[in-house]
Amino acid sequence: MSFEGWIIFASFWVLFVTSPGPNAVNCIQNGMTFGFVRSLWGVLGILTQALLFLFLSAAGITALLTASPTGFLIAKVIGALVLIWLGVRNWLRAARPVQAEPAPSHHIYSRAFTIATINPKSVAGYLAAFSQFVQTDVPSGPQMWVIVPTALTITAASYMTYTLLGAVLGRAALSAVANITIRRVLAGCFILYGLALAATAIPKGAVS
Repeated sequence: MSFEGWIIFASFWVLFVTSPGPNAVNCIQNGMTFGFVRSLWGVLGILTQALLFLFLSAAGITALLTASPTGFLIAKVIGALVLIWLGVRNWLRAARPVQAEPAPSHHIYSRAFTIATINPKSVAGYLAAFSQFVQTDVPSGPQMWVIVPTALTITAASYMTYTLLGAVLGRAALSAVANITIRRVLAGCFILYGLALAATAIPKGAVS
């Protein structure tokens, strides 16, 4: 990959991972609830998913998945239900004080990994990256040694920043009303993401 090609890929990836989505919302909520250091388990979960998707995309498995209408439909429906469930649960819990909950670190990690995996932006983004930036006439190995570290570094920086934002908000002297409002806005984001994902699962022409 040329230097110019790397600049274009890095710019694309910055836009890809910094645009608000379910991962960003989850990182903010983790930071508010568990604090910055402990919430880094969530960032690690996202990085695990990113590393997995990078190699799956390179092998063409993600493209194969999207080529199966039934499998992709099932994935969308499951993803929609999970995001909506998380949003409703967080909305109902919004009135509770922001404090560390007795959740083990592996729960923070697994939830972040799950949200990142079912995020439709992930599939679209990785497919776009590999269809536009990976050269088919050049061995994939050397290209991966450039793409993977670049993508993981930018991803880590982005979601650590979102986590820090949540941690700062959690420590601030917010009023009870403002606290509930912020948490319900974040919960509403989960619900909207889930509804949007469900809408994309409806075949065109099914609704007249």
